[in-house]
Amino acid sequence: MIAIAIVVGLALLAWAPGQFVGGAAALARRWNVSGVIVGAVILGLGTSAPEMLVGGLAAVQGDAAVGVGNVIGSNIANLALILGVAGLVGTIGVAEGTLRTEVPLVVLATVAFAVAVQGGISVGEAVALSAGLAAALAITVWRSTTRPPADADIEAEVDELMARHPHDTVTLVGRLAVGLAGIIAGAQALVWGAVEVAEALELSGGFVGMSLVAVGTSLPELATSVSAARAGEDDLVLGNVLGSNLFNCLAVGAVIGFADAGPLDDTTLTTGGVALMLAITAAAAVVMAVGRRVTRLEAGLLLVAYVAVLPLLAG
Repeated sequence: MIAIAIVVGLALLAWAPGQFVGGAAALARRWNVSGVIVGAVILGLGTSAPEMLVGGLAAVQGDAAVGVGNVIGSNIANLALILGVAGLVGTIGVAEGTLRTEVPLVVLATVAFAVAVQGGISVGEAVALSAGLAAALAITVWRSTTRPPADADIEAEVDELMARHPHDTVTLVGRLAVGLAGIIAGAQALVWGAVEVAEALELSGGFVGMSLVAVGTSLPELATSVSAARAGEDDLVLGNVLGSNLFNCLAVGAVIGFADAGPLDDTTLTTGGVALMLAITAAAAVVMAVGRRVTRLEAGLLLVAYVAVLPLLAG
């Protein structure tokens, strides 16, 4: 039963976000919402929806360690596993604007989450993380609107989504609702299965969150990034990975804090896990900055780092 719940949860989380994002993006464009807003908010929110639901559900059920571990593990997976796999598909160029804006924002957001998670994320810290998210989105949207050429990939993806979903408003709303329901159901099944596995194998909820749950909730980012890398859409690869980490730290962190699950005393998370997340974030930032590209060799090193980190997450 536990295995079935985990498999069903992973399958739903691999499928449902695409439905949610497709419906939401097509609706937004139908209502004349800017492609920049769609790219910065809807696509970023859509790929982080599994982490948000998993984190919120786990926190509400009094197991904040699973939610926090999911954020930490997902952030590590995004920058080491997913960026590594995408980089093996082809060298990924890093735009100067990305280095100046998105990379620093993600680093700051990661540090903010690392500080907030010590002892558990309070409601006050959740408010601060929410304010940080609003500021980060405002900066991202402002930069995009002042640099039209950088919007080409986002606009192209949104147009592609529109072409794939040329339906009436009622159908699009239904698609969005089905996608959201699938994410919620998948998250619930995965959280339940993960907690049961942790108890059966006498593992910490944080470790399961950083490993099994994190990889599961990162499936949408993996699929999107590999597809974008094959198409040579470097901005989409980086925007997907960096945007997901930004939402994970600020939006998902805020959701966990507002759930007010209480103190968090799992040092595997608050010290070891956080340290590994910060180290991988710093390493990925350096890789992107050096030569303003992620080569196949560097991508391979990121994958090696991810494999090396997994045993360390067991604490």
